Amino acid sequence: PASRYSEVDRHLIPLRHAPVDGTPFDFRQPTAIEARIRQAHPQLLLARGYDHNWLLDGLPDAEGLRPAATLLDPASGRCMDVLTTEPALQFYTGNFLDGSLAGPGGRIYRQGDGLCLETQHNPDSPHHAISDDWPSTVLRPGEVWRSTTMHHFR
Repeated sequence: PASRYSEVDRHLIPLRHAPVDGTPFDFRQPTAIEARIRQAHPQLLLARGYDHNWLLDGLPDAEGLRPAATLLDPASGRCMDVLTTEPALQFYTGNFLDGSLAGPGGRIYRQGDGLCLETQHNPDSPHHAISDDWPSTVLRPGEVWRSTTMHHFR
């Protein structure tokens, strides 16, 4: 769950963090993506859908993992939970799929026909002042960086 997301400029570069309250970016309760993706919110219009970073809430568990997202397909009953050691999650909805790609069986992929959940640090973080909201991504000589993301299917 995330109570804040990163607003972007027209080049999709993060500008600042904003609360999700009252916006189509509030997924703290189960919500169908299709119920919100075509709302006339300025950030959705800029990105032609979702292509935004969410700052994950909550403290990590003993293994350093925190919940990042849950996807559920009501038609099949498939469910996927994403847990991560990363502080943020990028959610992208295939906004630039234009029908020029074909998949198995010749299925044509159009705008919004796919999605990505990418665990990460905040995008463009080297260009923002280091704070709890924008942790540093600089790795100095001798330092070790580890990251874990788990996809749990049920």
